[in-house]
Amino acid sequence: MRNGMLSGLIAASFTPFAADGQLNLAQVPVLAADLKRNRVSGAFICGTTGEGNSLTTQERQDVASAWAACKPAELSLIVHVGHNSLAESILLAKHAVGVGADAVAMLPPCAPRPTTLLDLVESCALVAAAVPNLAFYYYHMPEATGVDFDMADFLAMAAPRIPNLSGVKFTHEKLMDFGQALAFDPSRYTILHGRDQILLAALAIGAKGAVGSTYNYAAPIYLRLMTAFAAGDIATARREQAFAVRFIEVMLRHGGLPAGKAIMRLIGLDCGGVRLPMRSLDAAAEKSLKTGLEEVGFFEAIRLPSASGDG
Repeated sequence: MRNGMLSGLIAASFTPFAADGQLNLAQVPVLAADLKRNRVSGAFICGTTGEGNSLTTQERQDVASAWAACKPAELSLIVHVGHNSLAESILLAKHAVGVGADAVAMLPPCAPRPTTLLDLVESCALVAAAVPNLAFYYYHMPEATGVDFDMADFLAMAAPRIPNLSGVKFTHEKLMDFGQALAFDPSRYTILHGRDQILLAALAIGAKGAVGSTYNYAAPIYLRLMTAFAAGDIATARREQAFAVRFIEVMLRHGGLPAGKAIMRLIGLDCGGVRLPMRSLDAAAEKSLKTGLEEVGFFEAIRLPSASGDG
């Protein structure tokens, strides 16, 4: 990462829980090492995939400390600090600075939520100002927050108000807005794409980096996609993207995030279950998920070449 500008595949990391539902921080070094092995460039922690809203502030700080203590030098650490209380967001952001995070990102408060673009920008500015020397990313996910403003407009208003704004994590299907945000000031802002199912479309528009949950366990598929795209081999890139859509469809049929954690367990990276109000897959559902993934060839597709050089 250069001057807060992120690139490559960034895994929206799962928070590992023990059988009793408490944090299992001993698993964090295992997760970090696996991301390095799979050539993932960053870990985005305590976000929606990381069940940040289901964690206490202390737990979120403990997770950030655990990642900071073990992450490889090649792995950027982005800490999500969004909270319904901006005061809590500031505490989390200051803690992220203290443990040596590379950046923070922030979902907006959603209960109550900002109803004007100015209120959104001022909310972000308040948190960003508490960590003026750390890269700050706005996390745009209207599906989850109900806060939906064009990101090109956000950047235009935020640019003079948030000196350490480095870009946006853009988790939305509105590709026109994504492209306009990319074009706003590409030398200053990075727009990270957040929909794994349409990564190829984002690359075609100009994306250089992406954050996604499936990069935790399927990075080889997307790296092949990105390599093919960079080489002008669009046919191969399309095939890899189509395969990603197929296995994601299987995952979504079995529950989205709970299924993602089950996949981690199936590949030997046990992150435990999920916290209420979500529900973990039972044994029958996990078996059905495994069968569905086997039918589409998922486990073969994520296998690294034996001569990868990652020892």
